[in-house]
Amino acid sequence: MMETSRTHSLKSRGVDFSLAGQVGLVTGAASGIGQAAAIGMAASGAHVACLDRPGVDMSETTAAIEAHDASALAVACDVTSLDQLTEAVQRIEDTLGPLELAVNAAGIANAAPAEDMPLEQWQTLYDVDVTGVFLSCQAQGRALLARGRGSIVNIASMSGTIANRGLKQVHYNSAKAAVQHLTKSLAAEWADRGVRVNAISPGYTATPMNTRPEVADQMSQFASETPMQRMAEPEEIAGPTVFLLSSAASFCTGVDLLVDGGFCCW
Repeated sequence: MMETSRTHSLKSRGVDFSLAGQVGLVTGAASGIGQAAAIGMAASGAHVACLDRPGVDMSETTAAIEAHDASALAVACDVTSLDQLTEAVQRIEDTLGPLELAVNAAGIANAAPAEDMPLEQWQTLYDVDVTGVFLSCQAQGRALLARGRGSIVNIASMSGTIANRGLKQVHYNSAKAAVQHLTKSLAAEWADRGVRVNAISPGYTATPMNTRPEVADQMSQFASETPMQRMAEPEEIAGPTVFLLSSAASFCTGVDLLVDGGFCCW
């Protein structure tokens, strides 16, 4: 069978993990996985806009991005507001150039017994962790689809695949499962229009939320229950995220990539 010109082009350029010269954004970029993803993108050559809640200091993230000789932009944005997200995308494109990459890492977590959980607690988490991801994808997708190219990675959780032992978080678990299926649904809808949508589902990760002294014993237990016998560092989630953003993953869309140290193996 005659080789197509596209196949030949892909083979001739080899595997490319670089994001050089591309413009990306990260929600929840001030700390944790979002911060690591933003810095990882810059280390791979991207210019990165950092989005987080109004009043949150993003200077540490932007300074680390600029240390990689990449452009950085901090944008205060509430991910539950489509208007703010749309304005943020426009500002990014006006300042840094056409958007091609996006990572949606903004999220919240808490716990309560299911039988006692107030509706407000359930709804607030869903507003950020599900609706916020959808609205982010919607604002980003409109820009990417208009040019027929781009890649989005949503940060879900292994909690969308399993029910974590000892954690009473029915709202969080189900919200992350929703993010996983939202990702697959968007991937299927946009696949023939040049936009890839994938998800990363981290296991227990040493973010600021999980390294507080008051949860040290619990985190030690979770580490011992992980086959690799430790939690992930945020940078270990950033690497797979950069892979899915890059052209090295050009045939990956609708993927939910577990990055859990083997936790879901047993």
